[in-house]
Amino acid sequence: MKFYDISVTAPDGSEVQMKDYEGKVVLVVNTATGCGFTPHYKNLEAMYESFHEKGFEIIDVPCNQFAGQTPGTDDEIHEFCQLKYHTQFPQMKKSDVNGENAIELFKFLKSEKGFEGFGKGAKALAMSAMLKKIDKDYKDNPEIKWNFTKFVINREGEVVARFEPTADMKEVSKFVEELL
Repeated sequence: MKFYDISVTAPDGSEVQMKDYEGKVVLVVNTATGCGFTPHYKNLEAMYESFHEKGFEIIDVPCNQFAGQTPGTDDEIHEFCQLKYHTQFPQMKKSDVNGENAIELFKFLKSEKGFEGFGKGAKALAMSAMLKKIDKDYKDNPEIKWNFTKFVINREGEVVARFEPTADMKEVSKFVEELL
């Protein structure tokens, strides 16, 4: 399977084909509206505004699997993001990213780029401590660990990076800009 073979369900029930993004740099992110990382929406929107005309796309997949931090309906989530962060990038239907009901897109992304750690710093230590309580083997599996895990797909459809929510958004932006 390749990135361009996958589709994702939009909030209206239609299928969004990843092949429609062929030749573009794509960032796929699982999001939440009530998370400590929710302000990442601000940085994501800034990236979208800066890079969209150069061939950059964001695919936002709201997910309620992490401490129930995305409780709303698809409409409520979309309204929150537009009102608070003025998001313009496409938002998909709220979906699972882990477990037996995980959508195909995230199964594929995790198979291409596994977990490589949270990096350094206070947020990284806090995430590691929290996850040890939830899954003592969290370091040894590719599962999504928390909201705002980001995958970057290059213009050839290859998954070239995975950024955990603890990654500095400036680092994510710089990485994407280099691909453009």
